[in-house]
Amino acid sequence: MEGYTKNKARLSDRVLFALELAIEQRDLELSEMLNNCLDLAMTRNTGGGEFIERRHYPEEIEKALIELRGLKS
Repeated sequence: MEGYTKNKARLSDRVLFALELAIEQRDLELSEMLNNCLDLAMTRNTGGGEFIERRHYPEEIEKALIELRGLKS
């Protein structure tokens, strides 16, 4: 959550902040919901019938996903 400011324009930045907070609070159910929201926010308005996933997650998202996997185990 370091470096977070409320002035970030992308919805995915704000959802990531909420996901990191839910993981920090060890709230698995909410973390999974926010992970789904993050995925939707990052992929909205992309794709089409022949869409091929080429997305590379920024380091902070990769870190949150690793922590979420750890929370699940």
